[in-house]
Amino acid sequence: MAQAPMRFYATGRRKTSVARVWLFPGDGKLLINGRDADAYLMRPTSMKMVEQALQLTGTRDKYDVWCTIRGGGLVGQAGAIRLGIARALLRVSSEFRDALKGAGYLTRDSRKKERKKYGRRSARARFQFSKR
Repeated sequence: MAQAPMRFYATGRRKTSVARVWLFPGDGKLLINGRDADAYLMRPTSMKMVEQALQLTGTRDKYDVWCTIRGGGLVGQAGAIRLGIARALLRVSSEFRDALKGAGYLTRDSRKKERKKYGRRSARARFQFSKR
């Protein structure tokens, strides 16, 4: 009976984005929602953010990354993918934990947009006050 290929799964979140990430042994391909990562993210800074965890652990050319992502904008999605990749790398080997934690890639960035309050223009800004 043929053995299924090893794959590692993790979830990453950032703002309103949720990324489901799978790592497969391969040559370093990055697919996001069925498209090449460069074509999907469009910004070199977002692409660099996605690759950070892989480059830190030296596994950039050892694993293919396949992920699906929903919600948010491109920067939030890139942050969610980075967290998902970092968590999946922990399942590959627990030796990566110190390096990933030291770089801050395992920390979930919990900042979200603050809600708009009534009687104000936005969450904190007020309407201009006129004394006369």
